[in-house]
Amino acid sequence: MNKQQSERWKDRSSRRIPGGAQTFSKGPLSFVQGVLPNFLARAEGPYVWDVDGNRFIDYILGLGPVILGHADPAVNEAVRHQLAEGMAFSLPHPIEVEVAEALCERIPCAEMVRFGKNGSDVTAAAVRVSRAFTGRDKVIRCGYHGWQDWYIGSTNRSLGVPEAVRRLTLSCAFNNRAALQEVFRANHSEIACVILEPATFDAPAAGYLEGVKELCAREGALLIFDEIVTGFRVAIGGVQQHTGVTPDLACFGKAMANGFPLSAIVGRADVMRWFEKVFFSFTFGGEAVSLAACLATIHELERRDGIAALWRNGARLQEGTRQLIRNAKLDGTLDCAGMPPWTTLRTLGMDERNALLFRSLFQQEAAKRGLLTHGNHMLSVAHDDSVIDATLAAYAEIMPILADALHKGDVERRLEGEPMQTILRT
Repeated sequence: MNKQQSERWKDRSSRRIPGGAQTFSKGPLSFVQGVLPNFLARAEGPYVWDVDGNRFIDYILGLGPVILGHADPAVNEAVRHQLAEGMAFSLPHPIEVEVAEALCERIPCAEMVRFGKNGSDVTAAAVRVSRAFTGRDKVIRCGYHGWQDWYIGSTNRSLGVPEAVRRLTLSCAFNNRAALQEVFRANHSEIACVILEPATFDAPAAGYLEGVKELCAREGALLIFDEIVTGFRVAIGGVQQHTGVTPDLACFGKAMANGFPLSAIVGRADVMRWFEKVFFSFTFGGEAVSLAACLATIHELERRDGIAALWRNGARLQEGTRQLIRNAKLDGTLDCAGMPPWTTLRTLGMDERNALLFRSLFQQEAAKRGLLTHGNHMLSVAHDDSVIDATLAAYAEIMPILADALHKGDVERRLEGEPMQTILRT
């Protein structure tokens, strides 16, 4: 694989951009160095091309924003039309109302809507409005919720966050209602909200989300679903639509505009009305081009029955991958975990270092066969049967290599560059 231009861009980037990228998960720490490309030049459908012209099936999809496929013609046409009309207006534009109405029609908890640009915008807004509504300061979180102080201060990436802020965020394991109940007990009448990802690569256990909702109601705290990833992917209305459990507030982002920057906080009107007093305001909150992309994305997902396609093709990829894992006698070491629209190759029974080395070898061998992945499978509607076929054909070659490396104990020796590193421990 030619990587000459990619290495040149990496060198230039390292001189001017701390860490070499604007997002940790897109930077050098997330890829086997010297093997994976460093810069991409263009994208179309399920494919991306790096700056050296190498093509890959993309299972990262910009960290999740692409739901229909890169450069989707219908979305791009809607964007071109809105660009001709204007992008940043001095008063609200009708499209703000149209998108808010569309979300309220499709998201179970949504009675009112405010827009942001990134997931961190709206998770921070959800916490702030919850504190205002309840008159309480402490937050219980479960999952990954962005870069803002209230959350990141509770992780290993807490540099720069005051200790006083860090003490206000409490952590609780997913699918453990008893642990959540204990945190409430230890902080009686102090919890403003519980914010959690309602599903990740682990599905919610039977009755878990219902139990969390009941606990929050009993304790006078608000329940927030962080559906930044699951919204528009598990269902347009997210996990709450899929499970029937409705939170007080929910945060959407990533896939809602097929790659254009947009997020939203939605929820109960009596809580959302507090945004008339709580300060959540910035220049591009009503930026019209991304809102046009959102409307087009909704219409195209529905017209193409896109959610069903994600589940169908994702299930085929997941089941096929699991069979190849069994064929290579890697079951017990590796699993394809998660819901079909978003799965991951999860290592089993390994410590963190060995798991990273194993995943790095997988990533390396996948890249050699034209697959760009962190070890996850983020699907778009454009990931059709032919793409799944090509992926499974590559995995049929990769799984025996992984098994042989594990058997011989030489996983690290087979790496052709520096392995992936852990970015964040949540």
